[in-house]
Amino acid sequence: MVTGVSLLNPELPGRVFTAGGPYQVGREKIREFARAVSATSPIHHDPVAAQQAGHADVVAPPTFTTVVQGGAVDHLITDPDTGIDRTRHVAVHTTEKLDFSRHIVAGDELTTILTVTGVTERGDAAIMNTTSEIRDRDGHHVVTITSSLMIGAPQ
Repeated sequence: MVTGVSLLNPELPGRVFTAGGPYQVGREKIREFARAVSATSPIHHDPVAAQQAGHADVVAPPTFTTVVQGGAVDHLITDPDTGIDRTRHVAVHTTEKLDFSRHIVAGDELTTILTVTGVTERGDAAIMNTTSEIRDRDGHHVVTITSSLMIGAPQ
């Protein structure tokens, strides 16, 4: 049922959300994630194999970015000013594009800045577009994540 009231705060585009601090990438966390997503390459598990391939330590699978940006996404979803009510709405990740400058490796200290780039509402659902910039401790770009979340009532 369309009520004529916006689901999300119409002033969300341009808002910035962070995790509140850096994410320390650990070797064992990478290994756990790699096992969970069935990433079997030795570079995800064995530091020697990773070093022989030219990396400083074990390499995170590409979708490890979900873990790194998780705090910023949580900040976005739980901020009461967004209009998302977690008792009435569900957020579903719909699209994602990753643009890496380099791999994420154990020992990295990464920060995420998530920016809401757009909101489109149709009926009882909204699509929120975001861009997350992940940078290392020296401020160098590691990856940009462009994604969309669908916000709506559970069926």
